[in-house]
This record gives sequence, C-alpha cells and structure tokens, in this order.
Amino acid sequence: MRNDNVEHPVARFPATPGTYLLQLFCPQPRTLAIGHLGELELVPGCYLYLGSAHGPGGLAARLSHRLHPVRRPHWHLDYLRQGAEIHQVWYSTDNHADECLWAAALARIRGCIPIFGFGASDCRCPSHLFRRTAPPTLSSFRRRLRQLCPEHGRIICKK
Repeated sequence: MRNDNVEHPVARFPATPGTYLLQLFCPQPRTLAIGHLGELELVPGCYLYLGSAHGPGGLAARLSHRLHPVRRPHWHLDYLRQGAEIHQVWYSTDNHADECLWAAALARIRGCIPIFGFGASDCRCPSHLFRRTAPPTLSSFRRRLRQLCPEHGRIICKK
C-alpha cells in the first residue's frame, strides 16, 4: 500500500460495517493545509488515523476510497494523504469495534500524540489522528483495546 498509483483491490476487505486504522508514514517535514482545520505541521514519523465504515459497501467501499489517489480533497484524511503514504490497514468487523474506542486505546500507548480536532468533528474525541515516532505493534494496540473492552474481537492487519 505504499504507492498511491497502484490500484488496491476492494475484494481484500469485507463489504460489512467495521472500524479501521490507517498507518501512514511521513518521510520529511511538511506543512499541509487541512481544510477548515488550517495548517498542520507534519514531522517525519508514523501517523495513525481511525475511521469507521457503516454505509453501503462497508469496509470495502470506504477503504477503496481511502486507498485510491485523491483528486479533490474533502475529508481531513484526504489532505493528510498529500504528505503521508499509507503503509498498513488494521480493521475489525466486531460489533464492539468503534473508532472512538480505538482512539481511547491509542491514547494509552506511550508516545501516541493526538492531533487535536483531526477527523473527530462528529464526536467528543479530542482526535482520530495520532502521531508517533515509530508505529505501535498490533499486539500492544490489542492489549490496550482489551483493557477498555475485554470482549473486543479480532483485528486484521493488511500490508
């Protein structure tokens, strides 16, 4: 998923509702205009974006949009993708999966710094985007998530 010019097959993701995390990497410092949020100073490192897919086509439709090149930015993430590449996708179709719950779990991982207001305009979370020098491991994320929601199901990682 490192090259936005490569078409990403929708069939890799289920057409059911779910929650996802996009792991993005910014290789060099950049300043991006992020719609109404204003300018965002990107520093090199890992960015973790959380989202959900509850509309028609579920995760397959939403991630298809997220993984293809952006012509006209609309969502906060569309702007961010102009300076950061997607490296991995984590997702879950578990009934307990929720982007706000996932944001709370990321906030418990040492070194995860929220980018306030990003992607969280429709909820009370401080952010749905976190910055970290290096990506967290899926196992550390699962541990933090299970501390908050012991019955949370499986999370799948796609590279």
